[in-house]
Formats: sequence, structure tokens, C-alpha cells
Amino acid sequence: MKTVIKNISKLVQCEQSPVKFKAGDKMKELNSISNAYIEIENSLITDFGTMEEWKGIDDWNTTKIIDADNGMILPCYCDSHTHLVFADSRENEFNDRINGLSYQEIANNGGGILNSAKKIEKIDDELLYEKSLKRLDQLILKGTGAIEIKSGYGLSLQSELKILRVIKRLKENSRATIKSTFLGAHAIPSEYKNNKNEYIDLIINEMLPAIASEGLADFIDIFCEKGYFDINDTRKLLQAGKKYGLKGKTHVNQFNSFGGVKESIVNGCISVDHLEVMNEEDFLAFENTNCIATLLPSCSFFLGIPYSPAKEFIKRNIPFNLASDFNPGSSPSGNMNFVSSLGSIKLKLNAEQVINATTINGAYAMQIQEKFGSISIGKKANFFITKPIPSYQYLHYSFGENLINKVFLEGVEIK
Repeated sequence: MKTVIKNISKLVQCEQSPVKFKAGDKMKELNSISNAYIEIENSLITDFGTMEEWKGIDDWNTTKIIDADNGMILPCYCDSHTHLVFADSRENEFNDRINGLSYQEIANNGGGILNSAKKIEKIDDELLYEKSLKRLDQLILKGTGAIEIKSGYGLSLQSELKILRVIKRLKENSRATIKSTFLGAHAIPSEYKNNKNEYIDLIINEMLPAIASEGLADFIDIFCEKGYFDINDTRKLLQAGKKYGLKGKTHVNQFNSFGGVKESIVNGCISVDHLEVMNEEDFLAFENTNCIATLLPSCSFFLGIPYSPAKEFIKRNIPFNLASDFNPGSSPSGNMNFVSSLGSIKLKLNAEQVINATTINGAYAMQIQEKFGSISIGKKANFFITKPIPSYQYLHYSFGENLINKVFLEGVEIK
């Protein structure tokens, strides 16, 4: 069955010659077609163009027509950094921060990641899956079509496996495209507080083999930050992950800069994430590489920490994407529409730069750019139709309004 969507006021982010990612001045480039149509068959985009170019219907019995009613079509968001599988919210810590405690102070008091790890240990596997699926379904209706989900709230062999198995079930039961990341080195468990090396050995010698045997992860990640894991830990973990075919990603420079960016890139990371604190050495490490920076503005918004210097990345021709960092402690929202608005409001990016950062560049950060991230013949039909709006800039301007009318994943409308 072929599907044709007609009367699209503007078809946004369409490519005749697909690119891997956009950087520098290319971030301002955004191809669009006014008064457009798009054709879908067998989950793929098969044609698009202006309504004047549309050839009409060959066989009405095998073609479904959908009227966009002058809404716009954009490719679904590609959110390359989330911690969507968690047991419960942490609003009590939110209140502690309002009362003056910092993120680090809350963590030192047994809150933060360790708090989430205790809850993961206790929750039933089935309930964890049901809660996670509900969150994922809500994000899809907000326009997210591809998403990376990290573990890291387990911090033990059984709990990390529990999270990764839930992610695997989500992959099997959702139309969303999901990438799984093993983040056992998210924090140091209380019982290893005075023996971090023993915990790293546990990750390498027990967790990684078990995860690899079940095929539970696509990537490996580590939180390289003062009070968590250092440069040597990062090198050791990334190299261990390579032996199991896990490409690297890192949490780096959220609060401090001490060489984590360079170490990540030297060890072949696909993306380096957070980057709220940057220095000259960090920027130089990115130059002339294919590593992409992942910026997380809703984390900065929620914690009240500096925003990543997005304009400097553009100036230096370094590719970056915007992701939600959806998690219960520092970014309890996976709404990429809000992330997009923050990209404009706080990072001072124009609409074209934001759309590139949340679509094709997000796809590249998950290594799925060949099938996702833009409107292109042969790519998956993952896109959303907006309500009638005056321009695509309006999406980021009207940050409190739900502007998505319909979402399609693999050519199927998600109800």
C-alpha cells in the first residue's frame, strides 16, 4: 500500500543528496519545498516534490491519501542522549536544590545517580518495562522517532542487565528506532567508594562479557568528571569496550575541563556529550575529526549551570547535535520541542541550525544517518505533521504550545 500526503505547506529538511552531518556555515542551510507532497511505500520515502509536480494516483485501490491541511512536515527528532529507563522521579532532590544544595552536594549525600540505582535494584522487571514504554510512547507523540537510551542506574551486574534487557524489549516492541548504550561507569557504587579500581574491574571482567553475550548494547559510555571517573579510567573503559565491538561515547566537561574531550576523541568516540565547560584545548581536540559534540541545553536549564557554547562550535566548523538528556535527576523531560526552543533562546541558534542539530546531526551521533534525520528518497518515513503554523521558526518561538498534529514512524501514523 502506497501512502501520499498532500497539501503540505512546507516540506522541511529534504535532501536530494544526503549528507552525514552538517557543521559550520552548513548549519544555516535547510532545504524546504512549499506546497508539497510526499509518497511512502513499504516504510520508506519513495518520492516528494511540489503539488504542481505530483503525477496523481495510478491505482486508487492501493493508495491511501492523507491531507496535511497546510501543516508542515519535518523529519522526526533524533534524540541521541537519554536515560529513559529509570524507576522513579527524584522531585525531593529538586526541592533540595531549590533550598540551596548543589547537584554535587546532593550526590555526596547519597542522592543523584546512587539514589536511582537503589530504586532500580528494587523495582520489578515488568514494571520497569511498563514505565519505560509509557515514557517512550509519550516522547514519540512529541515528535521523537529515534532515540539512544543509556543504562547507568544499575551499577551492579544484575541491575545493569535489568536496564539493558528492558531497552532490548523496547527495541522489539516499539516503532521508534532505539540505540542502547552501556553506562556502567556512571557513578561509583557506595560499596566501592574506597576502591574504584575494583569496580572498574567488575565492569570489564563481568559486566562487559555478560552484556556482549546477550547483544544488549550498541555503545559504551563513561562519566569522566571530578569525583566520578578520571582520564585513565576513561581510556581503560573505552578500550575494553572496543574489544566487544562497542563504539565509545562519553559524558565530559559537565562541570570541569581536565582533558576528557581529547582522551575521548583519541580513543575513537563517535560523540562527546555535555560540554558545558570548554577550553581552547577541548576545541582543538575536535578539529579535523568526525567526532560530534552532543549538547544538552535542558540539563543546563534545569540545573542552572552554563550552557554549551554552541556558537563557538559553529565558528570552528565542529559538528554538534542537541539532545534531551532525559533523566530523573538533571533533565526530567524528553520533549525535544522544548530542547529546540532552548537551542534558539539560550544557545542563540537560528531555526535552521536548530533543525539540523535535532535531526540529521542527532542521527549521525547514533550512526543511523543513512536511514534517518532528513526527508530523502530511500530513507525511513519518520516525520511529523504540524498544525498550520506561519513558519518553521514558530516551532521554537511558541515554546509552550503543542504544535504537532500527527507523527509517522516507518510510514505508519502513531495514535
